[in-house]
Amino acid sequence: MKIGELASNAGVHIQTVRYYERRGLLADPRQSAAGYREYDTATIHRLRFIRRAQELGFTLGEISELLVLRLDPETSASTVRIRASEKIEEIEGRIHDLERIKNALSHLASNCHGDSGPSGDCPLLEALGPIE
Repeated sequence: MKIGELASNAGVHIQTVRYYERRGLLADPRQSAAGYREYDTATIHRLRFIRRAQELGFTLGEISELLVLRLDPETSASTVRIRASEKIEEIEGRIHDLERIKNALSHLASNCHGDSGPSGDCPLLEALGPIE
């Protein structure tokens, strides 16, 4: 299949396919006699794997590592579990940071009474500091 059909079947944009090729996440496709790039169904599966991994929060670098693990018959389930546990810890750290940010912003916003006074009276803007 050609790149447009591949992208459509995998639910991505053509530019995404090309980007993944440049990043080495997809193998270079074979070329037809007419010079068109031709892809097989294995590439669709690989693209879907990449998309699902992204949905779980993995970066493209981490996905590259997961692809290596997926294709290596010597990879043990414990190796994959360790990677997943590391990702969970990272996500929990980000959640903690986001909760801290949310609480700080909520506190500042609740002290900004939103009356018709000047915006400089709002603690949120004051906390961000001067811009002059």
